[in-house]
Amino acid sequence: MTYQHKGLAESGWNKLSLVEQMANVGAEVGRALNWREKKPDYALSSFYRSLELLSLTLANPENRGRLKEIARIKEVWADFFFGDNVYRSDAAFFERYFYAFGCAARLRRHAADSALPPTSPRATTG
Repeated sequence: MTYQHKGLAESGWNKLSLVEQMANVGAEVGRALNWREKKPDYALSSFYRSLELLSLTLANPENRGRLKEIARIKEVWADFFFGDNVYRSDAAFFERYFYAFGCAARLRRHAADSALPPTSPRATTG
């Protein structure tokens, strides 16, 4: 398979937590939704990247316990974007679903950064 996210596919993707992986998928989903009406070719590229990231997420052995959810969101997303929308989903559903992962990833990153000892001179003086 030819990957658009080649660097992630080769090494980095499996190092991310599921929350971080899904937040990154959500970024591509958001781009696809934002460009859908204005620039369909941009939207299509983002859609394919989102499917690729979902495939990488499904292939990650760390995510075995969440395969059903990941596979289902991939199916529903593809159906919404390209299919007959048999699940009757809308853009707001995907925005809400992936927004939660984006918030969780940011909170985890902030908590991890707060737990680190200060390293910059500005942080240690004062």
